[in-house]
Amino acid sequence: MARKAAVARKTKETDIKLSVNLDGKGDYKINTSIPFVDHMLSLMSKHGHIDLTVEARGDIEVDYHHLMEDVGIVLGEAIKKALGEKLRIRRYGETVTPMDESLAQVVIDLSGRPYLVYKVRLPKGSELIQNIGVSLFEDFFRALTNNAGMNLHIILHYGRDPHHILEAIFKGFGRALREAAEIHPRAKGVPSTKGTL
Repeated sequence: MARKAAVARKTKETDIKLSVNLDGKGDYKINTSIPFVDHMLSLMSKHGHIDLTVEARGDIEVDYHHLMEDVGIVLGEAIKKALGEKLRIRRYGETVTPMDESLAQVVIDLSGRPYLVYKVRLPKGSELIQNIGVSLFEDFFRALTNNAGMNLHIILHYGRDPHHILEAIFKGFGRALREAAEIHPRAKGVPSTKGTL
């Protein structure tokens, strides 16, 4: 049985519809109205073999923050919903992903306890991609982490170009999530001595 979920969220600032299939093939249809964010989510989907559909609108004439944070919230909710009781999952996922001169490490524990460690130091002069504040991606991952209930560590080992840095991070996140959510063939029940996650 495929682990799928659909979540919708509408506020005065944003309107988001999102669906996810953790057992997918990496198919995606994404329109957040921010092309660079669409690109990053597409990479996450493709390299994580996670099917993802996103239709999102927001008050980007004010700022990109509301929309990016809310997409993180809804994606986190969908991941949590799709995981269900987390029976027989591997629980942990880790990747080290290169993108040209950049190298990013992503480590996930689907523990049910949200915590984000985001160690990404950008070179000076790399604060914007087009007119998007690169710091907003930390807010995106914090919202995702809190709503998925995952422990997420993102560590940039090195990199020069902010596009390459974020590409390594999003590809790595997709791959690490796929690994953590994967069903372990020898596992029984929930992967915790507590008996619950």
